[in-house]
Amino acid sequence: MAVNLTTVLAGVKMANPIWVASGTAGYGDELARFFPLSRLGAFVTKTITIEPRPGHPPPRTAEVPFGMLNAIGLANVGTERFITDKLPFLVRCGTPVVVNVAGRNIDEFARQAERLGARPGIAMLELNLSCPNVKEGGTEFSTDARLAERTVRAAVDKCPLPIVAKLSPNVTDIGEIARGAEAGGAAALSVMNTLQGLGINIWKRKPLLTFGMGGYSGPAVKPVALALVHKASRAVPIPVIGIGGIATAEDVVEFLLAGASCVQVGTQTFVTPTTAPDLVDQLSLLLARLDVKSPSELVGKLDI
Repeated sequence: MAVNLTTVLAGVKMANPIWVASGTAGYGDELARFFPLSRLGAFVTKTITIEPRPGHPPPRTAEVPFGMLNAIGLANVGTERFITDKLPFLVRCGTPVVVNVAGRNIDEFARQAERLGARPGIAMLELNLSCPNVKEGGTEFSTDARLAERTVRAAVDKCPLPIVAKLSPNVTDIGEIARGAEAGGAAALSVMNTLQGLGINIWKRKPLLTFGMGGYSGPAVKPVALALVHKASRAVPIPVIGIGGIATAEDVVEFLLAGASCVQVGTQTFVTPTTAPDLVDQLSLLLARLDVKSPSELVGKLDI
């Protein structure tokens, strides 16, 4: 049976629903050594801030059971260098470019949206409302529904591109936050960012990461991510992009059934850099076995 993986999200047409997650593939040139980025449904950049950031001192990543901890601290080249040095390569890669942005306050999110929204070659902006490993501009934007709404609205008012709000799992009711982002004009939601975690070196009596707390990701977080995707997709009419522990085509189908229209592959990329394009091939085969012609046929079809 012929399977068509073509996916449309927020008016953007993609070859398939498989993206790479922000912060796991840099600015694209690292992954391009392993496969053509045109194989992806979309490429999400690492988080870009107005000013360059060196990030936290090492160690800022640590392997832990069933996943990893990271506290990179949003290290990046800043908006202007991204535009001049990094964006031209991504625009030539033949896949929709989603630029992930963060700010220390609402005004910085708006300024980012205005500056990047005017650049050709960018398909969407993803607002990092939920980074758990910085002191300023961290999770507060996605733990308060009103603040999420105001932040998204500020970006939407300055940017002609679809705005995706990336939400935190570290909340009591993700549905409430999802409704706030949707009220602010978000075209889609990314669910979820990393869980807050801590690893400890018992010999030194110190955290594994210099920053202390970090974001926990990997296979163990998938059940949490599935539950939050399901709740968010039930709370709002806009599409949801699922993130969390995805490594197999079966994982992708689970997220589709839970309510995701697309998925982002993160931690598994560090294990196998070709995971995302491999999943594209595997998903076609699996959907054929399931007698499904398109991923869209499965979105939100969980019988619960």
